[in-house]
Amino acid sequence: MRAFLLTIAAALCGCTYATAQLDEIFKKADEAVAHRDSSNLSDSKITAGLKQALQVSTGRAVALTGKPDGFLKNEAIKILLPPRLQTVGRGLRMVGMGGRVDELEVGMNRAAEQATPQAKQIFLAALRRMTFDDARLILSGHDTAATEYFKRASSSDLTTAFSPIVHQSMEQVGVVQLYDRVVRNSPMGSALTGQFDLDKYVVEKTLDGLFYMLGEEEKKIRKSPAARTTALLKEVFGRK
Repeated sequence: MRAFLLTIAAALCGCTYATAQLDEIFKKADEAVAHRDSSNLSDSKITAGLKQALQVSTGRAVALTGKPDGFLKNEAIKILLPPRLQTVGRGLRMVGMGGRVDELEVGMNRAAEQATPQAKQIFLAALRRMTFDDARLILSGHDTAATEYFKRASSSDLTTAFSPIVHQSMEQVGVVQLYDRVVRNSPMGSALTGQFDLDKYVVEKTLDGLFYMLGEEEKKIRKSPAARTTALLKEVFGRK
């Protein structure tokens, strides 16, 4: 588990200070386990350890996505032209307007990158609300049980926080104007006008990308017993 969390710190952020902090957490946990039978670890101890682990992993996911090119250069989460506009986009490229389509996609991804940092405090609040039962379900759950917990506990708050930032960002970079221009130049323009909420689409894709990154990191520890390198974490995940 230590290897997993330190890998998150290195891969997502490269933050030496945060990695050292996490290592110290587990050193202290190991010392506690060494002085008593690990089977006697209390629910509160295990829950606290899990919360610390998730605090670090969510922080790294936010750091990875909430930066320039965090969405745009990550093919797994890059926000593409909405499905309803993809046919329009292909048509515009054929008539030499591909640059406009590219600008629209770049603007949507920039909006997502600006909104994502707001997730940090919302994730921390979700962790504070985590109960013993939540922790048990996560520890005994499937490959993305923690990610699913955050979806349930924070999606509404994330949507509320992201929406005005996405809207403002897209206005600043001209996405709204570009979208209107793309629609006007489409044979389907009249049908599309007023029928699609671009802000809502970008917010939803931002959430999808953020949770995707959380899920990918969570899978690593669940699929790699070798990553459970401390006594505490062998005990925690050995309860599954």
